[in-house]
Order: sequence, then C-alpha cells, then structure tokens
Amino acid sequence: MNENSEIQDVELAVSRWLRVGVIISAAVIILGLILLFIQGGSGYPDNFYPHSLSDIFNGTVQFKPYAVITTGLILLILTPVLRVAISIWVFVREGDKLYVIITSIVLIILIISFILGKA
Repeated sequence: MNENSEIQDVELAVSRWLRVGVIISAAVIILGLILLFIQGGSGYPDNFYPHSLSDIFNGTVQFKPYAVITTGLILLILTPVLRVAISIWVFVREGDKLYVIITSIVLIILIISFILGKA
C-alpha cells in the first residue's frame, strides 16, 4: 500500500467519524426537542438550568429536555475536537513533527478555552 493511499484511507476514516459525531449529536438534540414538546417544559423549575457536566449528565439520564439538548450541543462541539486529536495521531504516524507540534498546540488551546470558558 502506498503512502497516498494510506493518507486517503485515514482521511476517509476521519471524515466518517466527523459525520457520525454530527449525526449522533443531531439525533440527541432532536430527542431533546421531542421531549420538550411532549413534556411542555425544560424539565427544570423556573430560572434553573444545569451548568455543570454532572448536572447535565444527571438531567440527561432523567430525560430532562434541556439537559438532553445541552448534551447534544456538547457532543457537537466535541466532534471537531476529536478531529484535531485524530490529526495528531495521523501526523505522528506520518512522522511529520512540525504538524504534530502545531496540531498539539491547537488541541491545548481548545482544551484551555473549554476550561477558561467554564470559569
């Protein structure tokens, strides 16, 4: 197998994972919207919405519409982050040190932005 074919295979696999991530997140969001219409509310008392990951997870397990929709949005946000992580692995396999460093910096910036965004 030549190098171009291997790169194309990896790119196809990554694009499949991105597609699957978007489909799963869309399905979760749609489920949350259906629950919202069926239950007629967010599943929480007035002016309360879950903000921590544990609250969102617990609400999703209890099929609270707002938590389910939020879970879908989190999955949608994490999908391209997964792409960046997979890219690091691909560049390591190719032996491309410059792109490993650049992509690792991008991943670190993404992680820091999630942490600071929560603060």
